[in-house]
Amino acid sequence: MNTTDWTGFIGVFLILLAYILNVIGTLSNKDLPFILLNFIGASLACFASILMKYLPFIILEGVWALVSLVSLVSLLRYKKPHTN
Repeated sequence: MNTTDWTGFIGVFLILLAYILNVIGTLSNKDLPFILLNFIGASLACFASILMKYLPFIILEGVWALVSLVSLVSLLRYKKPHTN
């Protein structure tokens, strides 16, 4: 396996980890770790797809990363501060 393969493998692993943790009820799709796993995973998978010049997955993972980024910005922007 080369660096591109490992980059794509790690990206896909992170996306699948987020999905599995969501399905078993460990993470909500509104939780920061879920959004970060998806954003980082999709970004890595998109980068690997760019290196491989495989347009269908560039589009898929690019949109996935973009949607995750929008979710991340939204979460951070509207998160209420904790009061003690």
